[in-house]
Amino acid sequence: MEEASRPPHHIAIIMDGNGRWATARGLPRLLGHQAGAQAVRRIVEAACELGVKALTLYAFSWENWDRPPDEIQDLMGLLDEFVRRETHTLLANQVRLRAIGRLDQIPAGVLSNLRRVIAQTAQFERMTLTLALSYGGRQEIVDAARRLARAARAGDLTPEQIDEAVFAQHLYAPDLRDPDLLIRTSGEQRLSNFLLWQASYTELYVTSKLWPDFSKGDLVEAITEYERRDRRFGKVGA
Repeated sequence: MEEASRPPHHIAIIMDGNGRWATARGLPRLLGHQAGAQAVRRIVEAACELGVKALTLYAFSWENWDRPPDEIQDLMGLLDEFVRRETHTLLANQVRLRAIGRLDQIPAGVLSNLRRVIAQTAQFERMTLTLALSYGGRQEIVDAARRLARAARAGDLTPEQIDEAVFAQHLYAPDLRDPDLLIRTSGEQRLSNFLLWQASYTELYVTSKLWPDFSKGDLVEAITEYERRDRRFGKVGA
């Protein structure tokens, strides 16, 4: 398969299908999540090689807190293990790690380790890997509205000064460009509360591949499809 010639600046991925991958093989769900973590490493390295500048992964949604406590504990343990194990990969590939979401909900030990690696990689510019953790698009918009309300109450701005640009500056990662391409694995065709503000004009690509099976070749295929599209942003095409 040919390499992508013009990769999107920012790719976001809804990594769906770990549980179904495990169930189809008669395995515990945790093993599906472990296989999904291996896919993360594979795709992070592939995105670097392809010249992608920003990669945002939907790693743990706000709604995931409603899962059984044992599964949540397993997922938090897997997150902690992944961050520890892949620190070398991030350093070797000069990837900057970031995290967005209501991070105060993450267990203290896991969050401390995450913040340590974020600090270690803060100077890198080859690619930014953002993990959406305890994240919800609606929750992000609510949190931004609260920040604006506090600023207005403090007299730092008036309601009339609030426009799209000002609102966007109060999101979790205001310096991160909106995603050009959003990939969803496992065939489901919905946003699932992911980057609702940022994905207004993002190109969507859905594949039936389950996340643990997603490969560099699949990423190239998604980018190739993206390259064929005419992004008009509501305007008339050429």
